[in-house]
Amino acid sequence: MSGVRERFPEVWVLDGSRLDQVAHRLKLTWDVRSPLLPGCLLVLYDLFRGLPRQIAFCADAARSELRRAQELLEQIPPGTLLVADRLYASVTFIAALSQHQLWGVCRLTRQVKVQPVKLLRRVHRGGGTLTERLVVVGSGQTAPPQRMRHIRWRARREALDLLTTVLEPTRLRAEEALACYRLRWQVERLFFDLKEVLDLHHFYLASPRGVAQQVYAAGLVYAAMRAAQARIAETHGLTPEQLSPAKLFPRVARVSIAIVDAELSFAATQRANPGVVLTKPDWAELPPTQVALATLLIERRRGKRRKRRYCASRRRWKSFTHLPGARQFGLS
Repeated sequence: MSGVRERFPEVWVLDGSRLDQVAHRLKLTWDVRSPLLPGCLLVLYDLFRGLPRQIAFCADAARSELRRAQELLEQIPPGTLLVADRLYASVTFIAALSQHQLWGVCRLTRQVKVQPVKLLRRVHRGGGTLTERLVVVGSGQTAPPQRMRHIRWRARREALDLLTTVLEPTRLRAEEALACYRLRWQVERLFFDLKEVLDLHHFYLASPRGVAQQVYAAGLVYAAMRAAQARIAETHGLTPEQLSPAKLFPRVARVSIAIVDAELSFAATQRANPGVVLTKPDWAELPPTQVALATLLIERRRGKRRKRRYCASRRRWKSFTHLPGARQFGLS
């Protein structure tokens, strides 16, 4: 992937996610049986630095993710390559990318109309077939048809169709586009760490402003934790992905609190003994800061992956801001 970094100034993943339902309900919502969602997120994730470059919170969980993404394009540096899922295979969104001088890679959906123009390449490798075509996307009803490159990979157990606005194969090879899209799962890991590891599924304030404060605080803590994760991995000759966030982040938080308490105690001791020169201990040698590296590594999954239990009420959710009387009580 080093060639991609040389040809594009930034490579970001664009994706969104709704927040979990509100557990602590206000009196206003006692008669509402549907799950209440306090909002949704839209994240720009730096693929090579492993950090969220921007987290946009919207208090209306029912607002279109595609519209929110189009509003966010103005804040992205020109020349950035955006990697997105099949939701963004929209002619309107693709046209907006060109207007803001951005490049895009997204997954093709059956709802998108594609007209082949020219076959660029077809090769057989690794037990599969890789095909590249120049195509015209869209019917012209909502936006002018867009000229794009269609990349198709077919193997026995894998089928992947991508669209990219990079028409020159020398600037973004088909293999590189497929590799970038396969790395898109990192933003899903970000959402998991925010909700499960940093406890973003328990909201302590029942207002959009309070939820936004908790969301952005969690984003700041996540960025700091990822920097610590990278530093620890570099010290021990590992990749950051070999360290488990679920094991590392709580440990770093506990150690940070212990060091802050030790610094405050040392400062209080100095003030209580004026004129006495005290030697500060090395906090890194204290027992709370010591942990075996093996206890922080990711463990291989044993057995089959557990599926999330389906709840029928998830289809009937409501946004906080759409409740009757939400504006009166400051929830919109």
